[in-house]
Amino acid sequence: MRIDLHCHSTASDGTDTPAELVRNAAAAGLDVVALTDHDTTRGHAEAIAALPAGLTLVTGAELSCRIDGVSMHLLAYLFDPEEPALLAERELVRDDRVPRAQGMVAKLNALGVPVTWEQVERIAAGGSVGRPHVATALVELGVVPTVGDAFTKEWLADGGRAHVKKHETDPFEAIRLIKGAGGVAVFAHPAAAKRGRTVPEPAIAAMAAAGLDGIEVDHMDHDADARTRLRGLAKELDLLVTGSSDYHGSRKTVSLGAYTTDPEVYGEITRRATGAFPVPGAGGV
Repeated sequence: MRIDLHCHSTASDGTDTPAELVRNAAAAGLDVVALTDHDTTRGHAEAIAALPAGLTLVTGAELSCRIDGVSMHLLAYLFDPEEPALLAERELVRDDRVPRAQGMVAKLNALGVPVTWEQVERIAAGGSVGRPHVATALVELGVVPTVGDAFTKEWLADGGRAHVKKHETDPFEAIRLIKGAGGVAVFAHPAAAKRGRTVPEPAIAAMAAAGLDGIEVDHMDHDADARTRLRGLAKELDLLVTGSSDYHGSRKTVSLGAYTTDPEVYGEITRRATGAFPVPGAGGV
């Protein structure tokens, strides 16, 4: 059984539509795939309608958080998408994305880069706009060769010349909201040092005490030493260990199912969730 619990679509910063994502997941030989777009559930209905027979969809979202000045992401699985408190927080984070991206465009213009807001809007194609869309604009203009090359101090990385801060939820509040909506909370790529500063282990321990369910260990941004360290930490803190591709379509080189989650861990996630249930495929449209 092959299970990938972290994927993105055009509802945020992926390049596959939700329908394409589930079809591609089935073609990649996955049995279970999670749709975890940034701070939004807008792609769920389309994904469910197109879900092929034999593939199960885990509904979720990747929530933007910050602790002690460090950006981090929480994967929220199988929560009630209409629960008012979590819905309000997701909307607050999502609505801040537009003025933030516009601020990055303004900073780039001041640096002599002729990116336009219309260009970023076209790239986002109605999805929840984010830094990867601005990064893609820089690639189109020939400023950087790849999206990853835009995430440096020279351009869009935290503290970079064109970086603009956004509203991010306190992770302890996010865990409380996820649990209140019947969901399961997993810390996404906690050792991804190339993205910037990482959350220290004492803070992860505090989150575990506050109800964090698991940590994402097997991920393209974790080397072998990081995975070993995180597995030890998970055992110490009694946290679930997940593995995921963090698939973004053509925006990243990683493929669907490149990293997967143990079926027993997946079973425990579904047992803990009370807000929603995995959706089995019925053949799609």
